[in-house]
Amino acid sequence: METKTVIVTGTGGNVGQGILRNIRAAYPDVRIVGTDIAAFTAGNHLCDATYQVPYAFADNYIQTVKAIVEKERANLVIPSTDYEIYYLSLHEPELGCVVAASEASLAKKYLDKYLTFLYHAEIGVPFAKSWLPSEFNGETDQIIVKPREGRGSRGIHINPENPKAFGDDYMVQQLHTGKEITTAFYVRKDGSLHGLLTMERELANGATSKSKTVRDYDDRLRGMIENMTAHKGLAGSINLQSIVDDAGNIIPFEVNCRISGTNSIRHNLGFQDVKYTLQEYLFHESPDPVQTIDGIAIRLLYDVVYPNATNENDLTNNQSPHIVY
Repeated sequence: METKTVIVTGTGGNVGQGILRNIRAAYPDVRIVGTDIAAFTAGNHLCDATYQVPYAFADNYIQTVKAIVEKERANLVIPSTDYEIYYLSLHEPELGCVVAASEASLAKKYLDKYLTFLYHAEIGVPFAKSWLPSEFNGETDQIIVKPREGRGSRGIHINPENPKAFGDDYMVQQLHTGKEITTAFYVRKDGSLHGLLTMERELANGATSKSKTVRDYDDRLRGMIENMTAHKGLAGSINLQSIVDDAGNIIPFEVNCRISGTNSIRHNLGFQDVKYTLQEYLFHESPDPVQTIDGIAIRLLYDVVYPNATNENDLTNNQSPHIVY
C-alpha cells in the first residue's frame, strides 16, 4: 500500500504538536511532514521531515507550501493556525493537495473576532456584545479590549480608561465573568455535526493548563452549533469558547475555525478529532462514532534532548537521536 503523507503546519505550537502526537498514536505508518516559521521546534522529533516557511500572510507563503507539497507528494495538509486555515483554504486549488479546513470566506470571518460578532448576529447565534473602539460610547462599564485578529491573550486590556484610544484593528467586547468553557465540535464533509466535547478549563500564558469534562451545557451548545452548521461553510474540527455566568447563561466570545490546543487531551477522552480528520480527508472513510468519557487533565513540561548535538539546524526530523524525558 502506498504510504500516505500529511503536512502538519505550526509544529512549534501546542496545537501542532498535539496533532502530531495524535497522528502518531492513531496512524503510525502515515508519513508526517512538519512546517513552522522556525526551523528548529519542539515538534521536529515527531516528524519525518520538516521545513521552515514564511508567515501565512507573506507573499511567498503559498508558493513555499506548494513546493513542499510537490516535493513530498503530500496527500493532505492540516493547518494548525488561524491564518494558515484562511490562506490555505483560499488557495487550495493552487496547492494540488487537499486542505482540511472550512471555506475561506467563513474562515476569514472567524479569523477576525469583530467579524465573528457581526456574523453571529446575522445568523442568530449568541456572541458577546462587541464594538469597534471608534463606535463605543460607554454602553457597558465592564469591557475587554483586544486585537480583532491574533491568538492567545496577547494585547488584551481589561477596563482601560480610554477605549477610544485604540485603533479599529482592536475591538471592545462586553466583559463577562464566570466559568470558562471550551467546546470542540467536528463537522463532517456533508455539513452535519458529528459530535462535541466541552471542558471547563484554566489558562496559563493563554493556553489550557488544566481541564475537566462538563456535560451540563451540551444540549444548549448543540443547538447553537447546529445553527452555525446550518449556514454551511464549516468543516472539520472547530472550537467555541464561552463564559457561563452566575445565572447559567452561555456567552460565546471566540470561535477558532481549526483544531484547538486541547486536541491531545480530547483524544484520550473519546473525542478524536484529529483521527476523524484523517479518516475523512486522507482515507475517505466515515469518522468513528464519538464516544466521550469524563476526565480531568493537567499539563506538564517535558524535554526533548539531543545528546552530543552541536548544531540545531541538523535536528530536522525523527532520525536525529533524541531522548524524550
